Amino acid sequence: MPEILWAPWRLTYIERPVSAGPSSGDIFVDLPAQDSDRENLILYRGVVAFVIMNAYPYTNGHLLVSPYRQVADIAAMTDEELLEVNQLLAHCVRWIRKAYNPDGFNIGVNLGQAAGAGIPQHIHWHVLPRWNGDTNFMTTIGDIRVIPQSLPDSYDRLLAVIKEQ
Repeated sequence: MPEILWAPWRLTYIERPVSAGPSSGDIFVDLPAQDSDRENLILYRGVVAFVIMNAYPYTNGHLLVSPYRQVADIAAMTDEELLEVNQLLAHCVRWIRKAYNPDGFNIGVNLGQAAGAGIPQHIHWHVLPRWNGDTNFMTTIGDIRVIPQSLPDSYDRLLAVIKEQ
């Protein structure tokens, strides 16, 4: 008999209606264009870049930082975009640290499809909190990730920290 891992909170996300409006096929363009930050998991809007939660997180607090402008390569980013993205990465570390108290972080960008970029036409950074011992048999043997908090609860927790600062 197969192992069953219950994740009932995911049903809300799976059944979420898709916008009937025009779509570019790029979440980093489409979602910020809408006025639904909570539903779209957008935590912070800067001038040229923004912070959004990963809808398919590796762990609670997994954030993405992206410029609004669709740009595929770091070398094609403007100085203003490069500066704000890096400032937002530092903010993300502070926010996650306060909200979740992790032992460390993985911060990175997958530049191009060959490097693992899921949306290669739009550069974005991953900010992942890590805890000592957070790799266990579920991840290493079962190829399963256990996320102990729902996306809406994680959103609320992080947004409260952002609003404090």
